[in-house]
Amino acid sequence: MEPAELRRPKTLPDLLSERTISIAADARPKLTKLLLNVTIQGSLGAVQVVMSPENTVGDLIIAAVRQYSKECRRPILPSTDASLFDLHYSQFSLESLGREEKLMALGSRNFFLCTKKATSKDGENNTTSCSKEAEKVTKSLIPWLKFMDFLF
Repeated sequence: MEPAELRRPKTLPDLLSERTISIAADARPKLTKLLLNVTIQGSLGAVQVVMSPENTVGDLIIAAVRQYSKECRRPILPSTDASLFDLHYSQFSLESLGREEKLMALGSRNFFLCTKKATSKDGENNTTSCSKEAEKVTKSLIPWLKFMDFLF
């Protein structure tokens, strides 16, 4: 009895030789979704949000606050109103991002969300940014501390 010859399966080069595939060099797949990490002030971990690159920073703030509340994370937010929050690149960044900026143009996928400081004067709630708070603190410090910059 003659042993039966085993049939060899076709490999990738064999399969591709039967047909010609042409791929354009500039045909990159378009990003349809972004996975963004937003750390909320006082929280231990980041909230992960999946959004379209065409969305704005304002949309990201709304989605991050909604996701944080949905997951029942601690500490509980004082309000779920997105207008009370600012988005920053990190907790060390004083300038907040503009709410109209597109997510694709930011160049980062990790952000820090902090509450705006509310001060009430004459019954109004005025909100200030982190950079204004930092300026106020540096102006109120003892003047001789300003000369200590050369130590750092």
